Amino acid sequence: MQADQYVIFNTSELEKIDFSEVYETSADTVRTSVDGTKTFVKWRGDVPVSVTSLTTKGVVLTQEEMLEVLSTEEWMKPIPDKN
Repeated sequence: MQADQYVIFNTSELEKIDFSEVYETSADTVRTSVDGTKTFVKWRGDVPVSVTSLTTKGVVLTQEEMLEVLSTEEWMKPIPDKN
C-alpha cells in the first residue's frame, strides 16, 4: 500500500488544484498556516497533475514530516494564557 504524500504551497494557488485528485474536498476545507498564506494537499500514489503545476510548492513530504511541520508555530495558533 502506498503512503500518503503531502505538499505545502501558497494559498494564492488554490484555484489550480483539481480536488478530485487529492483528499481535500474544496478550497474551503483545506487547513492553512496561522497567517493564511500557506496550505497543503494530500494524495496517495503519483503526484497529481494539478499539484505538479503549482509554482510555489515545496518538496513532497511524508506523513511524519508533515506532522512535524504542523506542530510548528507557523501552523498552530498559540493557546491563550488564562491568567
